[in-house]
Amino acid sequence: MRKALLFILMLLTACNQGPTLERLGGPTMGSSYSIQYVREPGGPAPAQVQAAVEAILNDIDQHYSTYRGDSTVSQFNRLPANQCMALPPDMLELAAFGQHLAEQSDGAFDLTVEPLLDLWGFGPQARQEQVPDPLALAQARQRVGYRHLRIDGQALCKDAAVQLDFNSIAAGHAVDLIAERLRAMGVASFVAEATGELKAVGRKPDGSPWRIALELPREDRQIARQIIPVNGLGVSTSGDYRHYFEENGRRYSHTFDARLGRPVDHDLAAVTVLDASALQADGYSTLLLILGPERGWDFALAHDLAAVLVTRADGGFVSRATPAFEQAVKGD
Repeated sequence: MRKALLFILMLLTACNQGPTLERLGGPTMGSSYSIQYVREPGGPAPAQVQAAVEAILNDIDQHYSTYRGDSTVSQFNRLPANQCMALPPDMLELAAFGQHLAEQSDGAFDLTVEPLLDLWGFGPQARQEQVPDPLALAQARQRVGYRHLRIDGQALCKDAAVQLDFNSIAAGHAVDLIAERLRAMGVASFVAEATGELKAVGRKPDGSPWRIALELPREDRQIARQIIPVNGLGVSTSGDYRHYFEENGRRYSHTFDARLGRPVDHDLAAVTVLDASALQADGYSTLLLILGPERGWDFALAHDLAAVLVTRADGGFVSRATPAFEQAVKGD
């Protein structure tokens, strides 16, 4: 009788256990990742989720890291001109997306900027951050240009010794893959973040929406300029305020206009884009930042992007949000 009562008590206790909010994270891609998810009774434990997420991130690192000599992208980058290399399907998809962004921006966005990043001091082969010699810059620019790439079946080909850098879109792609994996594991509500790119789906255990803080673009400390509810959207912010150097009173950021062969030089400090695809949000936030305050704004309107552009003005900042962004942050 006692055993029966104990068994019934255990069942009642199990039934009374509601959803819990779990958190986990760790290092990735020279930065970090974090996951928050609502664990329903019987749902996957944090250790299971962490193992699944880190398997995805390790795969991303193996394919896209320019800091690894054995990565797929490094192998492609070592190929001489007029060579092709078979790539995994997802890498071909990202290459095609990068080419699409390049065509849309008339070459301002370009995956082949690796030689420029190294020359200016931002890449894996960089010696120091500096304004390069004009001759060295002219030589590097001969190895930059999205038109030197073409996809041939399952292979990516180049007609010049170009080198790829997927850092502007790889993290968004990783977040999309993580979101897919979480759903496949039965997790319906979560925030998945990698190197600042994120996606929020569902709601917290109390039924309230996930709320994401958008930072003011300041180097000295983190200040939220806006807190938005997010459900089912990727969120990407690109800015010039984290990775830059100064020389002779001028600021040079790690965001490059490939057409000019140099960092962007305008007052647009940060761009946030919302999209159902974290990959799309990641790519377009970079593209808009490269284009600048006027051309970026016009592009966002023309392509109905949910974007907010933050511009430096008179010692402060001015934010301007597109109608699509205003609609997206109304919440549900």
